[in-house]
Amino acid sequence: MLTNKHLKDFAIRATDGDFGTLEDLYFDDETWAIRYLVVDTGKWLAGRRVLISPISAVHLNWDQKRLDVALTTEQVEGSPAIDTHKPVSGQHEAAFVSYYGYPNYWGGPYLWGPAFNPAGLATTSASAEAIAEKAGKESADSHLRSAQGVSGYHVEAADGELGHVDGFVVDDEAWAIRYIAVATRNWLPGKKVLVSTTWIDRVSWADSKVSTGLSREAIKEGPEYIESRAITREYENRLYLHYGRPPYWLHGAGQRASHSLSSV
Repeated sequence: MLTNKHLKDFAIRATDGDFGTLEDLYFDDETWAIRYLVVDTGKWLAGRRVLISPISAVHLNWDQKRLDVALTTEQVEGSPAIDTHKPVSGQHEAAFVSYYGYPNYWGGPYLWGPAFNPAGLATTSASAEAIAEKAGKESADSHLRSAQGVSGYHVEAADGELGHVDGFVVDDEAWAIRYIAVATRNWLPGKKVLVSTTWIDRVSWADSKVSTGLSREAIKEGPEYIESRAITREYENRLYLHYGRPPYWLHGAGQRASHSLSSV
């Protein structure tokens, strides 16, 4: 797993060359799946930002800080325009899916509709009916949020304020946010903790607040999160054992011998 801070500024490479750097992530605030990567195209498209779906992701090269995608620069150049200062509307998602010919990844029982991860989606495109339904949804109904926008939100425990969102930990196989990193400010000086997104009860965009049912005392005694260290399965087991909660990989997602988590 990685953090969003690690992923930021990764070069994005199409089949015929680099075309920008990773700037931000749009995630679904209900499922915590990462639906889009926001790419800054720099001088190539006069600073225009474009959206890339994890469906197109082919290989993440940590040593070279590069993400290879199964797209051409011509495809990227002709993709629907997006205003990254506004929520992604249903109309824009419909136009995006129709343009790239992607399958229907909304709805369904799993993070990616019929699949646990974007790599498991069929190559068939979404139906015209599904696209029309998506296009009919207004921006106000969108559950897509910017990782940068949520960073800094207050985190409220069951018995009081805990700290603020200081980053996100990403599973780069499922392309989902597994944990939020919480800086506890003056309450626990210098200590950072991880809170699983499955333990988040509510995200209030009006109040800029994330709420969890965990108690401050339970979090105080929990495993410390040290950003410079890799998040291992052993660490995750200790985390879930401490809180007495079942891990996400027992629910069908992440059932694999090894995994990769990244900070964002």
